[in-house]
Amino acid sequence: MPRMNSPLPIRRALAVLAASLALAACTSTPPPPPPAVDTTTPAQRMAAVQAAAGADDKELSVQPLRDPQVDDLRHVATERREAGDLAGAAEALDQALPLVESDPGILQERAEIALLQGDWARAETLARKAVSLGSRTGPLCRRHWATVEQAHLARGEKENATSAHAQIEGCTVPGIKRY
Repeated sequence: MPRMNSPLPIRRALAVLAASLALAACTSTPPPPPPAVDTTTPAQRMAAVQAAAGADDKELSVQPLRDPQVDDLRHVATERREAGDLAGAAEALDQALPLVESDPGILQERAEIALLQGDWARAETLARKAVSLGSRTGPLCRRHWATVEQAHLARGEKENATSAHAQIEGCTVPGIKRY
């Protein structure tokens, strides 16, 4: 007749239980899904900046008088950009900047070239400098902040992008209602 109180089955049960607990302790929650890949192209980002600037004929937009040499360099930059030569456009604007380093329009144009080149940090830096030197209202102000917003979005910084986007609204002053 077999013994009822054999320690062998209890030891096996305890060993199985211990192994199960050890394996359960090793499991972890599944890794989070990979972040969504942003497929927005630099050209699409630039289109968003241009759209933010808007075209409101009721809004006052002051344009400074420009040095003819600076205007020539801006023209060269525009031609090169339209031809797809972003490096050439950047070079022309880089030549213009020392001549008028406090011109928010030139800074913004250079920021937009940086945006098209995918140089998010430079685009943001130039746009922020333009904000500090330029008008706090109007289409140029909106372009500055839209550039900052797009640079943040490109780097996946959604909270900072939201903050920059909120600044765009502040650049718009209601027009004068004429009766």
